[in-house]
Amino acid sequence: MNDKKTSPPILRFSHADTVISEPKRKFKGFFTINEFEVKHRLFEGGYSNTLTREIFERGDAVVLMPYDPINDTVVLIEQFRLGAIRSETPWQLEFIAGMFGKNEQPIDVAIREAKEEANLHVEERNIIEITKFFPSPGGTSECIYLYAAKVDSTHVGGVYGLEEEGEDILVHVLPRNDAMDLVKQGKISNASSIIGLQWLELNYVSLQENWQ
Repeated sequence: MNDKKTSPPILRFSHADTVISEPKRKFKGFFTINEFEVKHRLFEGGYSNTLTREIFERGDAVVLMPYDPINDTVVLIEQFRLGAIRSETPWQLEFIAGMFGKNEQPIDVAIREAKEEANLHVEERNIIEITKFFPSPGGTSECIYLYAAKVDSTHVGGVYGLEEEGEDILVHVLPRNDAMDLVKQGKISNASSIIGLQWLELNYVSLQENWQ
């Protein structure tokens, strides 16, 4: 007798297996909070009770990891982040990132933010998609589009950012190994940068071969 259990199907449900109300606006400031009434299909059959949930609506964002395949370095930016106030320091080491403007595609955002935040001129042909992910889908609808870009980091550095947006951004160029050490030490602690650097550890050899 074969007692081996059959594995359940993965991601069997879809939008058709949910019942979601129209959002009720609960707060509108720099960001938005909407409230939903929702029920969804259960794994063992039937539907859940109707649940009331709030979702933090901040819009989607694009993150760009500039990588220099010749010097094996990455470009990181340092800036104040209020959400990290409970950390050892609220100044965070991150990759370039920004929100969507009107009618912008992810690549457009990556190119614009590279110039605004690090004075980097990045060409579309030198940008590749890494992945897209939801950083905290239990509470926010935000989706992050993560890209890598081929750059020459030789003369990169300085302080940049848009004054009208209150940006004060210091640009760093670090060897790839040093950046990974900062992840291990907890000095780089934001999800996008950790994901980007871990992806780079798996792919830097192929990038060096393809981008040189």
